[in-house]
Amino acid sequence: MRNPLSDTVVGIKPSGIRKFFDIVSEMNDPDVVSLGVGEPDFDTPWHIRDEGIYSLEKGRTFYTSNSGLAELRQEICNYMHRKQGITYDAAHEVLITVGGSEAIDIGLRALINPGDEVLIPQPSYVSYEPCAILTGAQPVIINLKAENEFRLTAQELEAAITEKSKVLILPFPNNPTGAIMERKDLEAIAEVVLKHDLVVMSDEIYGELTYKGKHVSIASVPGMKERTILINGFSKAYAMTGWRLGYACGPANIIGQMTKIHQFAIMCAPTTSQYAAVEALRNGDDDIEQMRTAYNQRRRYLLNAFKEMGLECFEPYGAFYVFPCIKQFGMTSDEFASRFLEEEKVAVVPGTAFGDSGEGFLRISYAYSLEDLKIAIGRLERFVKKLREG
Repeated sequence: MRNPLSDTVVGIKPSGIRKFFDIVSEMNDPDVVSLGVGEPDFDTPWHIRDEGIYSLEKGRTFYTSNSGLAELRQEICNYMHRKQGITYDAAHEVLITVGGSEAIDIGLRALINPGDEVLIPQPSYVSYEPCAILTGAQPVIINLKAENEFRLTAQELEAAITEKSKVLILPFPNNPTGAIMERKDLEAIAEVVLKHDLVVMSDEIYGELTYKGKHVSIASVPGMKERTILINGFSKAYAMTGWRLGYACGPANIIGQMTKIHQFAIMCAPTTSQYAAVEALRNGDDDIEQMRTAYNQRRRYLLNAFKEMGLECFEPYGAFYVFPCIKQFGMTSDEFASRFLEEEKVAVVPGTAFGDSGEGFLRISYAYSLEDLKIAIGRLERFVKKLREG
């Protein structure tokens, strides 16, 4: 029998995050504390769940249009104008997707011709690089630096651009580092983007979880809306991970082609989720504020704990991750995470799961209760002390 598999797919490495989750699952040990999952520990707020339940009770189990409920697309436009001052046309510039992940995938497929280069700052979300490869693109990795608080600088972007560069992925607020980009950072990036006629894919799924001022979208910078696909969703801000709902806003010609792919591959996003999302956008600001306040409390607790145990960690101002440095111990990130899990029963993710520039760092999620975090930090302190004592 001939080899039935695609060489391209076989050549893509599995997610580095899954390795540790699989080990935890196999351990089947109730004492294991996992700080690895990027998922809110809050339940979806009741008023949002109620709307989903009501839609089922009313028999709203039909397909929506390929683009999504018109009512939801309009609410997204209202939200973007209210939060970012950006005006989108609900009929032509908004697409509802199955999570932000689908939007990333079909956005790249709509933009890329084989051989085009996609600029990917790392450390960053694990799906950007494989999604680019699956389109036939050449990923160009820009290694972000701790001394720059893992922000992308205009100089780093300029140095990575060639005549084949077409798309810049802008992953801020960042998973795994928690780094953010402020307006002055984005304005500098926009100058380079305009100079080289790039298209930006701005993944803003953590936009509501910012602890220093207000999140700024690059699409709000003059000249950038016309060349930006803004990706967002409901998973992180509204604790709606399992509802699988995201969206893309962008120029009508790009959104139209993304909708075509979505039409053939997916048909439409889950109808129940879309009705719940309308309620989230209309009445969910207080829920976001309560969750953000809780995350910020946990963030400050972890940073203080790292300081007390002598672990270097820059202060992250976005998402719900910290990215402490463990280079002082002379181990790789994978070795540290493996031993920490084996010896102290705490699961964290090695920084290399998010790119080679994550070596020497760990991703620790604080989308967990303060009680679980205190248990894990106590074990980390004991582990670090043991390593230092040799």
